[in-house]
Amino acid sequence: MSNGFRMKIAICGKSGLVGSKLEEMFTSKHSDVIGVKIRENTKIEDIAKDINRCDVLINLSGATILARWSKTYKNILYNSRIDTTRKLVDAIALCDKKPKLFISASAVGIYDSEAKHDDYSTEYADDYLSHICKDWEAEARRAEEYDVRSVQARFGVIYSKDGGAMQKILPPFKMGVGGKLGEGHQIISWIHIDDLVRAFEFIIRTPELRGPINFTTKHTLSNIEQTRILGEVLHRPTFLGVPAFMIKLVFGEGSTVVLDSKDVYPRKLLESGFEFKFDRFEDALKDIIR
Repeated sequence: MSNGFRMKIAICGKSGLVGSKLEEMFTSKHSDVIGVKIRENTKIEDIAKDINRCDVLINLSGATILARWSKTYKNILYNSRIDTTRKLVDAIALCDKKPKLFISASAVGIYDSEAKHDDYSTEYADDYLSHICKDWEAEARRAEEYDVRSVQARFGVIYSKDGGAMQKILPPFKMGVGGKLGEGHQIISWIHIDDLVRAFEFIIRTPELRGPINFTTKHTLSNIEQTRILGEVLHRPTFLGVPAFMIKLVFGEGSTVVLDSKDVYPRKLLESGFEFKFDRFEDALKDIIR
């Protein structure tokens, strides 16, 4: 990878929160960014034409997990990730000049709620989200068969002023009706969008990084702690919690995303020398509401 960082980057899922921030960062460093669109009937050959001769291929595709999981929606969640990733890797196989690196999104939802996890942990949850992540990562790893370095980016909760989880969290707190979710003991593994984008750049520049990588800060916190900090920073009361049964009513099986603990440590990033700009929730929150 060139240190001047002038590269051709292909992003599948370019219009989303992470994709648009990555595009901003890469173009500011004079790299060419192209979007890759994949529909059900998109031919592998057409995808291969798009990604041929690109240096880095980034896969962010997938329907939002913050939704009610009906049987139909669970299929959408699965297929929007697994089918797209499979097509991308099949397209890599057809390229005469293949990408040097394939970074495919995944989630800390792969891990169980009992243990503390780093990137080498294999204590996975026995639920639908973990099932999706395992199959998703398996598809992404196939890129290695074509001598393409493959990274599975296990995202924690992403905090940004432009969307994502904060868009849902902040309004009730600002109105003084925020509070803990369920019992509030669940551990949240999170990352500020700026650090997430910087981690992508860092991985591109650090060729020994491969496989699953946790995109989370080392300072996890419980939902109760998060609620307290939100109240303090916003100067609002926080005694109106949302009981677990109501969250389950709204999200169905998808409530696991909100109620389950994920205690995840970014060992690979830290051991490779990555430094977080926002590794404490207070600092991230202050930046977002600034």
